[in-house]
Amino acid sequence: MSVTDAAHADLQYEASGEDTYRIESAQTFSRVSYAGTERLSVARQGQAWRFEARAAYTRNGPDGRSHGEAVFVQMLQPNGTFEDRVDDDPDFLTILNQPFAVRLDDVTLRDLRGLHGRVPFAATSPLGAQAVLHGFLRPAPGGPISGRQTVAVRFEAQGGMTGPLPGYSETLVAGTMRMQGTAYYAADTAMLLALDVSLTLDARLAQGRPAVSVPVRIVYRRAIRAVAKTPQRIQPVGGAATAVPGAR
Repeated sequence: MSVTDAAHADLQYEASGEDTYRIESAQTFSRVSYAGTERLSVARQGQAWRFEARAAYTRNGPDGRSHGEAVFVQMLQPNGTFEDRVDDDPDFLTILNQPFAVRLDDVTLRDLRGLHGRVPFAATSPLGAQAVLHGFLRPAPGGPISGRQTVAVRFEAQGGMTGPLPGYSETLVAGTMRMQGTAYYAADTAMLLALDVSLTLDARLAQGRPAVSVPVRIVYRRAIRAVAKTPQRIQPVGGAATAVPGAR
């Protein structure tokens, strides 16, 4: 895979999202929303390419309003594989911490252009659980994003999940995940310019001692879109955590 000058120019994105939690038996409902901006930088590092996304956003939830920051770093190796190096993105808002690669190789982009009907694919769970989602890719209408033409692909997949929720190590869930959305890649550079994705988890939640199991529905939605204007201020963020693999 080669990265041209046009492909590794910095990109600016707007990011938003919403998490909803509903515990059926207790008639409990809560919502957390996110809105902010992020910058993707790409630079040569030896034989590899370094992709770094930094985000600044506002989080609104039941506990009030707060400011959040995130950083995610990936390395594109000479063999075409991505490796996660820094994951300090607990709210899954950076363009690199999503279920689709930030850039495609030329062969894959050509395949998407000629996509007809449904094509099966598999993806590692975005929630970090040891689970695989199986589903289908199908063509979607493209169109201009930030003044650039795109090639779009629609995806739908589902699979089981058993394990802790991200950020809640003492809360265990066991159930089924369903992921769906659309990814938009630049027709010239194959960079990911926009992504709309939702992940729905229908499961039973076990919490407390002794553990009490209750039915729960959790929905994660994220929307990231490239924009032409440069954000006014994004502060550097440090730290690293366990990488969350995706379908890369």
